[in-house]
This record gives sequence, structure tokens and C-alpha cells, in this order.
Amino acid sequence: MCGTDSKFGEMKALILVGGYGTRLRPLTLSRPKPLVEFANKPMLLHQMEALVKAGVTQIVLAVSYRAEQMEQELSDEAKKLGVSLLFSHETEPLGTAGPLALAKDILGASDEAFFVLNSDIICEFPFKDLVAFHQSHGQEGTIVVTKVEEPSKYGVVVYGEQGRIQSFIEKPQEFVSNKINAGMYILSPSVLRRIQLRPTSIEKEVFPDMAREGQLYAMELQGFWMDVGQPRDFLTGMCLYLTSLRQNNAAALHLGPGIVGNVLVDPTAKIGQGCRIGPNVTVGPGVVIEDGVCVKRSTLLRGATVRSHSWLDGCIIGWRSVVGQWVRMENTTVLGEDVIVKDEIYINGGQVLPHKSIAASVPEPQIIM
Repeated sequence: MCGTDSKFGEMKALILVGGYGTRLRPLTLSRPKPLVEFANKPMLLHQMEALVKAGVTQIVLAVSYRAEQMEQELSDEAKKLGVSLLFSHETEPLGTAGPLALAKDILGASDEAFFVLNSDIICEFPFKDLVAFHQSHGQEGTIVVTKVEEPSKYGVVVYGEQGRIQSFIEKPQEFVSNKINAGMYILSPSVLRRIQLRPTSIEKEVFPDMAREGQLYAMELQGFWMDVGQPRDFLTGMCLYLTSLRQNNAAALHLGPGIVGNVLVDPTAKIGQGCRIGPNVTVGPGVVIEDGVCVKRSTLLRGATVRSHSWLDGCIIGWRSVVGQWVRMENTTVLGEDVIVKDEIYINGGQVLPHKSIAASVPEPQIIM
């Protein structure tokens, strides 16, 4: 296998991709969420690449919804990465633990610990550190935790100095901890004995028992983290990702006249004269930006066109959508696939379903069917 680090043996990973992606509509009406491009590559590919770098040779995708499209597109990517990709099909949604029971024969085939990931998180994926930490304490499981500003929105993790988890507290009203579950785990195969093949939550039904028995540890994530499963967070995550790219691989960012701050541009995109692009913009393959356009804090997906003198701030422009001349869009406006916005329109926080044509302004945030 290419790209693997033999010192970790033949590692496996399971990625939970079973959801409908309702939070990221209207984009997920056209593509399954794991295939929506984040910073110009499918969300899931960021995770697959990081797993391969850490020595993973087999990745299981726990799928239930629109699996064929994922199989087609990701099988080619897996070949390029030199990793074997297996699809584990749920006939009913099995929550976050049931899929492990369904893939038990694969995950439990050796004594090697395996990774489990939620598919819509983005960070610097410290998988090698996670393996080393897990081996150092020798217990059944390790959860990656991350620090958040508002812990009351999440379930928090309470643990001691060595990282041994004491308890989980759901949406605490008083401050007990600002560390939350980051949706990445490494588990020893013995954990599979704790899980039955039925819809089960690993966070609520499996982890608390492991913690009570002293079998579960927390490793603190360094650097940024974001669940990019909804448009506002998708854009925030993009800003954090581009900042991280500036630190780790600045050459990947675009330079040129009118480019401000961190901007990622596919080589096949075309940008006109007198534009101001950035900060925090991702321009996908085949995108056309005409003269005099201003774009900030936005993602333009493959084949989108922005006509001259338009102004975008905080937008996701869907595949092959066309934004007319002198248009202004802001406040987490999301255009689905193949949307046409006529000239001189204002859209404030609109979520526009695929294949629509918008001929009147949208002054208040709303879903446009």
C-alpha cells in the first residue's frame, strides 16, 4: 500500500456518512454531504487523505443514503490514495454506534485499534498523535476533545489530569468544562462487544459505561476544529481551514492583483479585471468571475459564474449557478445547483433550492422553493 506508515501496522477506520445532510440544504439536494466540496475537494476526502498519512489501509464508509454516487466518486480517489474502501450499507439508520456492530467482521478482524469519525468535521486531524496517546494509556478508547467558547450548546466531557474521562454532561447550564467531543475516536476491537446491532448512540449509550469503568480517555486537539454540517459553520470552517493552510502550506493559496488575504483558487477558474477577491474565499474549478466583482468570505462551487460588478459576502454559490450583474448577496446566502439570479437583485440570507430563477429581491432571510 502506498502512503502508509508501517510502524502502525494495517490500521482501519470507519467514517459515519449515513445522514441525509438536511442541515446543509440546498446543497445536499444535489450531492450527498460527504461529496460537497469544502476548500475545493469533497469533505470526506480531507479525512481520507489524513487517515492514509497516518497509516490507515482500509476505510469503511457506513452509508445509508445515496450510496451509489459516493461509491462511484470515492472509489477513484481511494485508488489514487492506495487505500481500500469498503461500503457498509445500513437498511435503517443505526445511529452512531450501530454502524460499528454492522461492520464488526471488518473492524474486529485484528487486534489493531481502529478510528471512528463523523464525516462533517474539519481540523488538522492529528491521527498519529492519537495512536501514540491511545497506546500510552492502554485502555479501550480515546476521544478527541476540543475547546469551545459556548459549551452550553454541546455535551461536555469532564476528565482528569492524565486524560481519564470521568463523566459527560449534556448542554450544561453552569460551567463545568469547555471541552466537547470532537467526533473522532480511536477504539480497541474489544469495544465491539459492547455494541448491539440496533440503532444506538455511541455518545449516550456506550461511552458513559466505558468512562465508569475507567476505559475511556480524552486527548485535547491542538489547532482549529469545526463541524461544517450547516452553511454558517461551513463558511466559518473555511476561514479557519484557510488560516491553517497559510501556516502549513502557504504555496497552495492564490496571489495576484485584487487578491486580499487567504484565497484558494482552482487553476481552471477565470477572474476578470478590477476584482477584489478575499479575504477567505474558495473559487472552484471552471468558475468564471467577471470584471469588477467583489467577493469575501464565500465559496464558489464548480462551474459557477458571477457577472460583472456583483458583490458577495458570506455566500455559498452552488454548482453551475449564475449570479447576474450588479447583484448584492450577503448574510449566509446559499444558492443550490443551477440557480439563476437576474441582474440588480439583492438577496439577504436566502437559501435557494436547485434549478430556480430569482427575478425579485429577497430582503429577509428565507428558503426559496
